[in-house]
Amino acid sequence: MFADEVKIYVKGGDGGNGVVAFRREKYVPRGGPAGGNGGRGGDVYLVASPQHNTLYHFTKKVHFKAGRGGHGGGSNKQGARGEDIEVPVAPGTVVYDAETGAFLGELLEPGERLLVARGGRGGRGNAAFRSSTNQAPRLAEKGEPGEERWLRLELKLIADVGIIGVPNAGKSTLLSVVTRARPKIADYPFTTLVPNLGVAVVDYQDIVLADIPGLIEGAHSGAGLGLTFLRHIERTRLLVHMLNGLSPDPVGDYHAINQELELFNPYLADKEQIVVFNKMDLPEVRERWPEVKEALAALGVGALPVSAATGENVEQLMQRVAARLQVIPRPQRSEAPVIYTPEDENAFTIERKPEGWIVRGKRIERAVAMTNWDYYEAVLRFQRILEAMGITRALEEAGIQEGDTVFIGDYDLTWSNDYVIE
Repeated sequence: MFADEVKIYVKGGDGGNGVVAFRREKYVPRGGPAGGNGGRGGDVYLVASPQHNTLYHFTKKVHFKAGRGGHGGGSNKQGARGEDIEVPVAPGTVVYDAETGAFLGELLEPGERLLVARGGRGGRGNAAFRSSTNQAPRLAEKGEPGEERWLRLELKLIADVGIIGVPNAGKSTLLSVVTRARPKIADYPFTTLVPNLGVAVVDYQDIVLADIPGLIEGAHSGAGLGLTFLRHIERTRLLVHMLNGLSPDPVGDYHAINQELELFNPYLADKEQIVVFNKMDLPEVRERWPEVKEALAALGVGALPVSAATGENVEQLMQRVAARLQVIPRPQRSEAPVIYTPEDENAFTIERKPEGWIVRGKRIERAVAMTNWDYYEAVLRFQRILEAMGITRALEEAGIQEGDTVFIGDYDLTWSNDYVIE
């Protein structure tokens, strides 16, 4: 099945915990701290895979999590780094943050990788906290949680040529004739419900063609099947605009399709087109061809009469397509990455709720997640962080009282005038 838009959840691995340990050896009665640091969590990458041409495989699995970092050990043993995870996507996939809509990147060439969730750093062991005033620290950090987010993946097919036209114009028939693709073909509108890809070889040149489901008037606003698939035309270099010879008004169809392209994206209307008049194998179509040819010529359009069913002039069409692709440059990446202003990690907000005080901020939420509440020294250290960041003073000025609950990240803390208690 074909799927070109999905949402997936990704999470970087959590960092490993640091440990509290001391050197214990014969003849070394007072060995110093020797607790090692935890390893960093693994990262999550999206990778363009040539084995995929849709996003359908995400309908069966949408959660992806990298490996956790190993915990530190005694004798200053460093925890192992968590295993990275690579999630395969079809080339042509555009990646957005599902919550904010921010553009994160796109993957065009097979093998390209995009980092979408970083692993958390490992927590420090007690050896890292040794100082001139504290020769035997009894505290260690937990690992930092890995980044997590929901992503929206949108596939824009990568094809050299897009075959467009009204429903039942013969686009699928043409694709089946010039390539080995086997799309569904029948004599009724909207036979093609999903884009089809095929590869044609013309004079040793590989040409990727995409049969785009039929467009109708209003497609840019969601009518018919157009809104879903118009974006697949964006990366094509050349359009084959197929007119239905049996249509009551082929020239009117030509104008309607071009108007839909412009309304959806003005850039599409500027793409070069080769216009073909199809179904010349039918006597009534052949009879009206001179009239249609003259009407198109008045618009400055030179159309090519073809019969996709019998192959009439199809080879000539493909030779013309190959010749134009030799001179039309390949499209640049559709969007440039957004330049984000670095977030002030020290910034925080305080909100009073009936159930307690809510403190939000990147640095303080990371600090509370990495604090190992089993160690008294770690609690005191967290208290110093609150004071250094100005959060203690801000809460006191806001009116916090002994015993009030403070919510920071996923933690509920009880406020004390001396220190906070988990």
